[in-house]
Amino acid sequence: MNDALNALVDLLGLEPLEENLFRGRSQDLGLPQLFGGQVLGQALSAATHTVDASRRVHSLHGYFLRPGDASRPVVYQVDAVRDGRSFTTRRVTAIQKGRPIFFCSASFHGEEMGLDHQPQMPDVPAPETLDEADLSLRFPGHPIEFRHVLDASEPGQPARKRLWFRLAGELPEDPALHRYLLAYSSDFNLLTTGLVPHDIGFGDPGLQIASLDHALWFHRDVRVNDWLLYDMDSPWAGGARAFTRGSIYDRQGRLVASSAQEGLTRLRAPHQ
Repeated sequence: MNDALNALVDLLGLEPLEENLFRGRSQDLGLPQLFGGQVLGQALSAATHTVDASRRVHSLHGYFLRPGDASRPVVYQVDAVRDGRSFTTRRVTAIQKGRPIFFCSASFHGEEMGLDHQPQMPDVPAPETLDEADLSLRFPGHPIEFRHVLDASEPGQPARKRLWFRLAGELPEDPALHRYLLAYSSDFNLLTTGLVPHDIGFGDPGLQIASLDHALWFHRDVRVNDWLLYDMDSPWAGGARAFTRGSIYDRQGRLVASSAQEGLTRLRAPHQ
């Protein structure tokens, strides 16, 4: 692994403090608050450490309660809600300064055979044919690569973004680690899809933007250091909130995960 990717993997590895209690370091990306993807990935890591390895997470549903502080560590308290015959459920609370900043529920399931269907992956150019997005000004040395395919909205149609992404470098063959990293990565670009039809950028000084919740469903094992297509749309915005959703496909066209998020998109001053 390169240094940046190794640092991200270390970030998602947690320090056990006591039974069902963990501590994670924080990463400063230069944002006004702690990056939500970090808390998602670390909370999933905490929950997974309390579950038998034969069961893998299939869904994660969380709420962001307070802005996190990137200069402080985060403590994760895991509640072992249920260990059933087929499913395991965990609830995780992320704590800073003695107060919860995030909580989530995660469900784990053993491998079973069943019905199988999915939508067709969008027909898009291969990532190798696209220019690499330059994120160096915002996130120096960050290991995620993005290649944008589409960032547009048509009259009467939802706002849409499509992009390829991957973690650049070699990673261990650990399905749980790849799920942590997918949870971390799924928070990039999703909420800002709701800004597309309004010609407002993420850094607009009149905009207050923050994730309110995040849901993620894991459909298949995934390798996040190979290219994944993130197909996102925003069918609704109103009342200073925007709703967005995403489908994540691998290079073979398999739907590996789905996401949904609602966030605050408040205009603090009239947009010019």
